[in-house]
Amino acid sequence: LWLAPGTGRDSRPRWSPDGAHLAFVRSPGSGGAPETVLEQHPRPWSIWTADAASGEGRRVWQSPATLRGSMPSSDGGPNLEWGAGDRLVFLADLDGWAHLYSIAATGGEPVLLTPDPGMAEHIAISPDHRFLVFAGNMGKGRDDLERRHVFRVAVDRTGVTDLTPGAGLAWSPVVTADNRGIALIAAGAQAPPLPAVVPAQGGKPTTIGAELVPADFPVAGMVTPRAVVFRAADGMEVHADLFDAGRGGRGDRARPAIVFVHGGPPRQMLLGWHYSRYYSNAYAVNQYLASRGYVVLAVNYRLGIGYGREFHHPEHAGPWGASEYLDVKAGGEYLRALPGVDPKRIGIWGGSYGGFLVAMALARNSDIFAAGVDLHGVHDWTADNGRGLVGDRIEKPADYDQAREVAWKSSPVADVATWKSPVLLIQGDDDRNVRFHQTVDLARRLEKQGVPFEEMVIPDEIHDFLRHASWLKADSATVAFFDRVLGAGERAAR
Repeated sequence: LWLAPGTGRDSRPRWSPDGAHLAFVRSPGSGGAPETVLEQHPRPWSIWTADAASGEGRRVWQSPATLRGSMPSSDGGPNLEWGAGDRLVFLADLDGWAHLYSIAATGGEPVLLTPDPGMAEHIAISPDHRFLVFAGNMGKGRDDLERRHVFRVAVDRTGVTDLTPGAGLAWSPVVTADNRGIALIAAGAQAPPLPAVVPAQGGKPTTIGAELVPADFPVAGMVTPRAVVFRAADGMEVHADLFDAGRGGRGDRARPAIVFVHGGPPRQMLLGWHYSRYYSNAYAVNQYLASRGYVVLAVNYRLGIGYGREFHHPEHAGPWGASEYLDVKAGGEYLRALPGVDPKRIGIWGGSYGGFLVAMALARNSDIFAAGVDLHGVHDWTADNGRGLVGDRIEKPADYDQAREVAWKSSPVADVATWKSPVLLIQGDDDRNVRFHQTVDLARRLEKQGVPFEEMVIPDEIHDFLRHASWLKADSATVAFFDRVLGAGERAAR
């Protein structure tokens, strides 16, 4: 049985508790004349319900035709759920944050459930459909914007309860079958992620599987990163996590430092172990670098999540101007001005979109960044005739030529003539996310420029390496490269 068929694109079907109706999300189907590329355009969407017996449907809610009203792009998209009392709960960016709203299944005005600054993700509804649990950064503690806690909120009224307050992190909540407990994953700055259960009304979590952590896991050797804030050249406020083991002093020489840039780019590095295995791995590398005497700064540049919609969807970013690089450059300048840091020994590393920003940093500012490690990064936005940017239709956007030029100028290869600093290039040759030729092409350009580079090609590996041995190989090579080029120093390494 087709539910209210039309030309739209339908998703996220959810049964009503009584099984008589379904709710779903509808967005317009693709097509129409091509829009301009260099401007942002609203992406409207709506919530529908339909009778499960007849298939007849009706629109319950329509998003405003504004940028904030666009389909949310954070984890789970609109996260539609059908709650008790015939309340439809959904995620939207209507007030500039990825917040939860509730509306009657018959329509009306949505109720904002989570009014505090911060975002909601990893959202799950209770078996009785009376409340939701989610991971978010809207806690009341200092620097909770840089963490994830698990929260509870009723489906029909405003107000959240932080179930895991404090300096730790928690995510991926699931309500137990009796509605009395919340299972989740908990971690800290030193403590690695482990399952835990917390009472649904709040209380002390019970950790599960602590005995599985090896006795020699170096908890005592890890630093507690601290949140720092600085501004980019255009005034954008940038958040970052600073790893500093505190080695060195007046009698010691200044230490090398490293900027880390995450990929995605819809990601946020946190003040502790990360919920993504990719970035849990990156957090471990940053901890290891800190243990060897490096000062490490993980920069949460614009395009990332956690700081509101305008930060997540900035103007002139990516292929349309690379404005996010201003935040990365500001991170390098922040480290240069930091007491105890050698301004001539600042490196940068990152993977995927982070690899793109590593290449941008070395191409544009070898005067700031003395070395870099680029894992499977994008280097030319116009490769393959720019099909990924503007498509291959005969009918072109009005700003097609300008967009192509901007995309080229937003690519690291456009500035390879000013690239001086050495780099280590790492990529699996079966990468399905970033074409392997992006690294091959860059290597040839660097070779022609006389730029010192090293390369590590991992045969039969994909973008997000599948084998632990591949990660160990790449991570070890990353640290060894910085040790060799920047020199953490024997004293710092001790």
